[in-house]
Amino acid sequence: MFFLNNIFKLVRLKMASAISPGTGPFRSVETYCMFIGNPKSGHSLVGFLLNAHKNAVISHELNALAYFRMNPGRDAIYHLIMDRDRTFARNGYSWNGYSYGVPGQWQGKYESLKVIGDKKGGMSSRLLGRHPDLLSRVRQTVGVPVKLIHVVRNPYDNISAITKHDNISLKRAVNKYFSKCHAVADIMDKTCASEVFSLRHEDFIANPEEILGELCRFLGLPCYPGYIADCCRIVFDSPRKRRHTIHWTEPLRDDVRKRMRAFEFLRGYSFES
Repeated sequence: MFFLNNIFKLVRLKMASAISPGTGPFRSVETYCMFIGNPKSGHSLVGFLLNAHKNAVISHELNALAYFRMNPGRDAIYHLIMDRDRTFARNGYSWNGYSYGVPGQWQGKYESLKVIGDKKGGMSSRLLGRHPDLLSRVRQTVGVPVKLIHVVRNPYDNISAITKHDNISLKRAVNKYFSKCHAVADIMDKTCASEVFSLRHEDFIANPEEILGELCRFLGLPCYPGYIADCCRIVFDSPRKRRHTIHWTEPLRDDVRKRMRAFEFLRGYSFES
């Protein structure tokens, strides 16, 4: 129903955009931002913190990439992003039992819009893997640089979280996880290094001030006084080690260990780390 309702919205928005193209707040947008990677990696925290910036609107779980396939036009997509963000503002930026609201900052509003985008890492990776031309379509539609954020988490924690969230077997979650890894690797092979910012969830939790600052510079966002300090106050004290909530057999541990070797972005992770 959510997807179907947005289809109807897109039709109306596309018609409105045709009547008054290039008007409104979107004239100042300099960058389109999207996420890639596996679900349950820590994308939500990063997306909500960026959304607290006075020059950015990053919607949560809109799955904007799916709508780009319908060629609705830039403004129609952007209006969907804004509408989705207003919905989360009304709900206090809570998601899956966590509160991601940043008091004193700009969630649900903005001063001037420089960066706009959507946080939907797992599905975006899947869609880009299935439709290799989709990223080119996004670039053509938005007409500004497209920046990708890739959040990585310890595979054993990531897979354990996927198992519980999707209510599937650990073995199936392993296969699902590495399918996304292959899609991400393929996306990264087809993009310039300057278009992708990769970060590790564990590093971000340990040092949010430094990494959030680097991420803002990557997106062309100024680090104005108070923004990073306010964001850091809601960051967890430590990452949750979900691997300890599920029984991992030694053969499955070995399978993950071997399959990790194919991906540079997973180097250094282990069950023990």
